[in-house]
Amino acid sequence: MSDRDLFPETIETDRLRLERLDEAITVLEQYDHVKVGAPHVDGVTEHMTWSPHETPNETKEFLDGVTEGWENGDRVEYAIVPREDEPLAGEYAGSAGMGIDWDRRTGTLGMWLRKPLWGRGYSGERAAAFLRLAFDRLDLDVVGVTHLPDNEKSRRAIEKYVDRFGGRREGRFRNFDTHLDEGPVDSVRYTISRDEWAANRPEDSAVRFE
Repeated sequence: MSDRDLFPETIETDRLRLERLDEAITVLEQYDHVKVGAPHVDGVTEHMTWSPHETPNETKEFLDGVTEGWENGDRVEYAIVPREDEPLAGEYAGSAGMGIDWDRRTGTLGMWLRKPLWGRGYSGERAAAFLRLAFDRLDLDVVGVTHLPDNEKSRRAIEKYVDRFGGRREGRFRNFDTHLDEGPVDSVRYTISRDEWAANRPEDSAVRFE
């Protein structure tokens, strides 16, 4: 069995359904949400390491990279779809992914959400699902996540679930990421180990892999 065979096509949590991104959405559908001038896109990307897309070809290159990452077994990316009774139920609401460094047995989380869904705790719910994927299914040792230093919303969301699962703040790393417009940028990094997660894993998790 190859590494990519371990990746579920869909992940379900209490309130979210995560579907393999490059099969769940077309280039133009994705572009409509991330293009220059799209609703709320400036707020979404303000503290991200990517900028609004100028052309559909930029979006195509991104989705081609998602497919390549899946096929190479070093990256998974999912469309976030809120389930019934949630705001924007059944609609594309953003994406969540994890890069995988098999040599270092480490996964790195990433996520963005459409602005109407901010503040609902979806970040932690998605993180719990990816931690289960990383440690139970992919047999990784550590999961990390970063945010830009001035991103207070992400800091609060990340600290909440990192504390919940016994992880820690590693510190501010200089020139750790690259922003398309600004070049090298600092990032604040957190990690959760397999042992930390095992000691704090929820007993009643509703996470399902398909």
